[in-house]
Amino acid sequence: MGSYYIPPVNFGLVEDNLYRSGQPNELNFPFLEKLRLKKILYLSPEPPPQAFQAFVNDQGIDLQQLGGAGEDRQSALWSPMSEEVVLQALQQILDTENHYPLCLMDSVGRNRVGIVVGCLRKMQRWNLTSIFEEYRCAPQ
Repeated sequence: MGSYYIPPVNFGLVEDNLYRSGQPNELNFPFLEKLRLKKILYLSPEPPPQAFQAFVNDQGIDLQQLGGAGEDRQSALWSPMSEEVVLQALQQILDTENHYPLCLMDSVGRNRVGIVVGCLRKMQRWNLTSIFEEYRCAPQ
């Protein structure tokens, strides 16, 4: 029987070697292996699950959680994202020599990841209509 590659929830391509997704589970690990990621920016105030942390360690992927300790933990579903976290993520994304392939992740792959991608698009001089349309149509 052949292998199946199942992408994480809300997985999508932002640009070459820059991906976005929600929190993966064990079924998604073979798919993520194929991407040969160097770094994952985990944009969530909640720590990643132990199984995911073990997978990342086994693969030699640099997992960086942004928005954890210093962020206000109002709700697992929605809490404000600080400007500092967005700037840290953008700094990592713009350093293409050391961090690619790279994946942006949050619990569902929409809110926090969408904010960072929207800010990246603004830096790329996209117009606001296009930015909002990409956010609206992003994998869901």
